Amino acid sequence: MALPNDYSNGKYLKKFAALGPYLREKQCVDGCYFFDSLTVCVNVNIAPEKREFWGWWMLLSPNDNGFEYSYHFGLYNSQGNWQAKTLKDNTTIDTIEQNLIAFHQSLSKQLAELELSLFPSAKMAEFKLELSV
Repeated sequence: MALPNDYSNGKYLKKFAALGPYLREKQCVDGCYFFDSLTVCVNVNIAPEKREFWGWWMLLSPNDNGFEYSYHFGLYNSQGNWQAKTLKDNTTIDTIEQNLIAFHQSLSKQLAELELSLFPSAKMAEFKLELSV
């Protein structure tokens, strides 16, 4: 879907990259954007290229008034892939949630400056974390 202003995909990529290390530009296709955060390392005592992380990832898709988002929690494995997994450690959960909330607030603010809205996807109905701005 077309967005209501003249921003090109390249301009959005530049704006989203300014949010920090969250944007995965190579995984952004067809006007959809992919963000993630490797928040908590699972195994710091092994070689960096083999480490796994608990964290979150998000898909951001254009709609008529802005963007629709869906977040997921899980494990970023040593092969470089996200796997949806249930987190059980409360400290890890709290750390990831605080990281996600901070990112969501920054993203919401940036889109508001562009006069665009941020809407949860229908998939977000099962997401238990409150992400209000």
